[in-house]
Amino acid sequence: MEKNENVEMITGDPKKAINKLSLPIIASMFLILINNIIDSIWVAGLGSEPLAALGYVTPLFLILVGFGNGLGAGGNSVISRYIGAEDKSSANNAAIHNLILSVIVSIIVSIVFITFMKPMLMMMGASSVINYAMEYGFILFAWTFGLLMPPIVGGAFRAEGDIKRATIPIALAAIINMILDPIFIYTFNMGIAGAAWATALGPFISLLVMFYWIFVKKDTYLSYNIKDFHNDLKMYKDILVVGIPASLEQLVLSVLTIFVNYMLTIVSGPVSVAVYTVGWRIINIGMLPAIGVGTAAISVAGVAFGAKKYENLRVTARYAVKVALIASIIVCIILNVFSNQIAFIFTYSENSAQLEPLIASFLQIMSFFILYVPFGASAGNVFQGVGKGTISFILTTFREFILVLIFAYLLGFTFNMGEFGIYCGMLLGGGIGSLICYACIELYINKLIKGRDNAV
Repeated sequence: MEKNENVEMITGDPKKAINKLSLPIIASMFLILINNIIDSIWVAGLGSEPLAALGYVTPLFLILVGFGNGLGAGGNSVISRYIGAEDKSSANNAAIHNLILSVIVSIIVSIVFITFMKPMLMMMGASSVINYAMEYGFILFAWTFGLLMPPIVGGAFRAEGDIKRATIPIALAAIINMILDPIFIYTFNMGIAGAAWATALGPFISLLVMFYWIFVKKDTYLSYNIKDFHNDLKMYKDILVVGIPASLEQLVLSVLTIFVNYMLTIVSGPVSVAVYTVGWRIINIGMLPAIGVGTAAISVAGVAFGAKKYENLRVTARYAVKVALIASIIVCIILNVFSNQIAFIFTYSENSAQLEPLIASFLQIMSFFILYVPFGASAGNVFQGVGKGTISFILTTFREFILVLIFAYLLGFTFNMGEFGIYCGMLLGGGIGSLICYACIELYINKLIKGRDNAV
């Protein structure tokens, strides 16, 4: 199989591949989250009610993004395994199947979200701000294809090691959004609808850039020519075997956020939801090293598995945790030391000034959640890379629904610790669950190595 520089990199030393792949991923994810935070900053200027509405729509938006990232992981896994096995023809065919699937899913998801958005928001407790939430959500979900397709197509780019083309459009989308936010919200006086339009247009433009590379410039390693396409239902299945569980993982995380929002609404009302919305977005930035390294591990693990180099699989899992944990410790310290200064950024207006001490307190508590993420994220993504998306989904569900949610409820309500108890429960459940996830990937890789050695 003729290889280019990117493929040579991804099929070589796992440590070097992770280093090269993860940094651009982290950078693009950072821009996305900064973009989301800037959304919150600009919307905060409209008052606490629009900010709370943003918080209620956020879980649904994350479900949408989760479908894109999940299917992107599925395509990434399948394509990288074919590349590892040096089967370029099948890799090309998988890339085209991945693109077709992205169009089909975008149409279905858009229809479902627009149809059921209002009842879902009402169930989440958004009745007091339902008009703001509907105004924001309808625009966002009408542009589902622009939000879903870039991460799916980007998964194919990551599989061939072309990390620049996987991340530049995503970064471009975030930058466009940041530029359009103040213009649409305040200059054009569109309010919260302006924030939605800015969020939707950025990814759409990035998708056009991706299509230019694929169909006009045609200089990608993977070929998207019609002659390379041979319809194969098994290939759709292979993508979905990883993509659906990976998407459901994001769904689980989003549903957890819905439950947390509901519990906080009972304890303290919409104000605590606004604090959680802003604070959790900041915590998400702290998770970037672990998530970025884990995303890179999908490609590296897939190539190693396809080539049956299981020792490289072990190196991938352990090195990913090591690098992400060091970075996570540094981020945790920074968030604790500068919690007040960070909180002030989101409370600059008179309408939201009362949130400053609450956001600072949230950051001081929940920053410790970041320390557990490297173990769970690396393990889950390696499972996805080898095609075991269902295992990753089961472990994530167990961690979030069985451990995090139960501990949050017990400490928050049963032990009557309120808002503080909910946060402590999330920390306890997340820590235990993440360590269990990592133990499982070590056991799985050991089983692969022993099985190969016994067969020789």
